[in-house]
This record gives sequence, C-alpha cells and structure tokens, in this order.
Amino acid sequence: MKNKKTQSKHLASASLAAMGGGFIATLPFQETTWSAILHGGFEAGLVGGLADWFAVTALFRHPMGIPIPHTALLPKNRKKIVSALVNTLENDWLSKESIQEKLQNVQVIEKIMPVIQKEISSEAVKKEINTILDRVVRSVDVSKIAPLIEKELKSALLSIDTGRVIETAVQKLIDHQYDEKALDYLLERIESWLNKNETSRQLGRTALRAIEGLELDGFMQFALKSFQQMLSEEKLGNLLQNLLRNALMNVKRPDDLNRQALLMKVQEEMRGITEREEWMEVIESRKDSAIQGWELSGKIEEILVSIQQKASAFIRSGECMEAYIFPFMERALQSVKEDSGKMSQMENWIQHQISVLVEENHSKIGKLVEENLNKLDNETLVNMMENHIGKDLQWIRVNGAVCGFFIGLILAGIQALV
Repeated sequence: MKNKKTQSKHLASASLAAMGGGFIATLPFQETTWSAILHGGFEAGLVGGLADWFAVTALFRHPMGIPIPHTALLPKNRKKIVSALVNTLENDWLSKESIQEKLQNVQVIEKIMPVIQKEISSEAVKKEINTILDRVVRSVDVSKIAPLIEKELKSALLSIDTGRVIETAVQKLIDHQYDEKALDYLLERIESWLNKNETSRQLGRTALRAIEGLELDGFMQFALKSFQQMLSEEKLGNLLQNLLRNALMNVKRPDDLNRQALLMKVQEEMRGITEREEWMEVIESRKDSAIQGWELSGKIEEILVSIQQKASAFIRSGECMEAYIFPFMERALQSVKEDSGKMSQMENWIQHQISVLVEENHSKIGKLVEENLNKLDNETLVNMMENHIGKDLQWIRVNGAVCGFFIGLILAGIQALV
C-alpha cells in the first residue's frame, strides 16, 4: 500500500515538475504560434497542478506549513468527521434493523449443528470435557455435603410413620406364614424337651409339689391323699408327658382347630401391636433416640470421598466419555436434528437472543469506533487516511496537471486564432 502511495505521489510530483519545466523552457520561444500554444498549455497545466496540489494538501494539513484559512480541514473538523462517521455507521451502514434483518435470514442452528457434531468427536474437545468434569467432581467439598445429607436422612427417618411400618411388617410376616413357622419351631423345641428322660421326672416332681400344696376340705382332701398314694413321681411324670405329647401332636396338624385358634390369636395380637399406646410410645421414643444419637456424618463423608475418588478416576480414564458422555451428546444432537419442532424452537430462541443482544449492544459499535479513532493523534489519523485514499488523491493532482495542459493548449489555440 505504501509503495503504491509513494509511486502515485512521485508521479503527481513528476507531472507538476514536467509542467513547470515545460513552462520555463517555452518562455523564450513564444514568437511562433505553435510555441505560444505549447507555452499556454504548460502554463495552464502548471496552474492546474498547483491548484490541485493545494486542494489535496489543504484536506490534511496547512500547505507548506502556512496557516492559510480553510486549510487542514481534517484536523480542524475531526470531531465533526468522527461524529458523522459514527452516525453513518450506526444509522445507515450497520443499523439495528439491517443487522437483525440480515441475521434473521441466517439459519443459525443448521449452520452450527454440523460444526458441533464434528467438534464434539474431536480428541481435543473430549479431553477438554474430561478435564472440566474432573475439575467439577474434585471441586465438590464433601465435608460440607455430609452434614446436610445426615440432617436430611435423619429428618426422613424421623418422619417415617412407625405404626404403618409395623403394620406393613406384620402383614408381610403373616402373608409369608412366618407366624406358623414360628409356632412350628416352638412346637419342635417343646417336643424336643418332652422327649428328654429328665423331663418326665421334672413334670412328675412339679405336679406332686402342686398337689401337696393344695388345701381341700373333708372328702376332697381324703380323695386327694388316696390319689397321691396311688401315683408316684415317675408315674405322674409319664402320664403328664404322654398327655402333653398327644396335645402337641394335635396342635402340629394343620387342620387342628386348636392350632387354628392359636394362630388366629397370635395374628390378632400381632396386628394389635400398634393399638397399644404404651408400646407405641416406647417404640417411638426408642426410634427417635436411636436416630438422633446416630453419628452418620463421618461415615457419609467417608463414602462420599470414596465415590468422588472413583468418579474422578473413571473420568480421567476416558471410559466415562466414551461410554456415557459422548453417546449421550450424540443422541441429544440427533434427537434435536430429527425433531423439526425443537429445531424451530431453538432457532427462534437463538434469533431472539441475537436480537436482544444487538438491541442492547448496538450503540457500542459506534462507541468502539469512536474510542479507537480518539486514540489516534491527528498526524496518525492523517497518515492513515492518506495511506488508504492517498493514491486517488495523488491522481487528482496528476489529472489536474494533464487536464490543465490540454485545456491550456485549447485556450491558447483559440487565442491565437482570434
């Protein structure tokens, strides 16, 4: 750019020098008509070149450093020029309406979706996502989360309806016939006890002590004494043992009425636990006391630290990205692409956000241009403009000299004819 500007400037100076040289050279040779016409052409070319040089120079600075009025127009009218430029930029070239209208014709989603799909599969993006996820996981302060979890967990446990839990548990026990299994287990233990040899003696001894302790009057006392003399401890024990065995065998049969009545009573008692207020008060009190005194924070923090370490290691290994994150992102993008409704909604949302962004920040375009221009001093601004439009301005000087030369020839020729 500078070379072209320099060449143009040299050409303009050369044209002016040629006109001046021609004017001086033809001064002594004006006796003939042709020399007079040629002299007039050089004279007019010199005047035209000098006039255009003055005009072009006056735009940027004082010609020859002389503060001639109405020169150095650009430095003197800098604020007006900058203001006009900013105003034109904001209201004409880059107006809000023109920007918004242009952006509305651009299908943003259609253009960025292929880019997103391509970029998320790149190793650089995967690595960056892994790094971000790992930082997020490791930045979690589990020591602050553990007390919160403990508090919420205890609150949830305390809010549990104990009566409902007991009722549900009892019904489950009955549905799975655990009451019958418990009865059968108890009967088996009783039967095992009855089959022992010492059981007979224990029963006989206990029965005789009970009989001896009875106090009856008259004939009943005489009859009891007679009965006591007939039965020894061993006989009475065997008798009671056999009676209990028979009764036990009957109760073990599923169709036995006594068994069924016993199970019904057991089930009734089990279902009636929640109706006993004193029992429920004790259970509730024990439950609340146990939950409140349960120190969970340390254990929860230990578990969270372990989970955090495992999650971080899983993310850094890359398996998380390949197995979960990347497939999820691909499915999400594919779902959006296949759903025209979602695409339209996203496009409308993006266009709205762009419109809002343009609306809120449009004035910053002009301010930015104005700030950048104000950073430049007059000399730098002048040089910048000369670098960009200097070539055309120098051609004005060349054209002024050339056109003046030809116009001078014509006018001199007309003068010679007249």
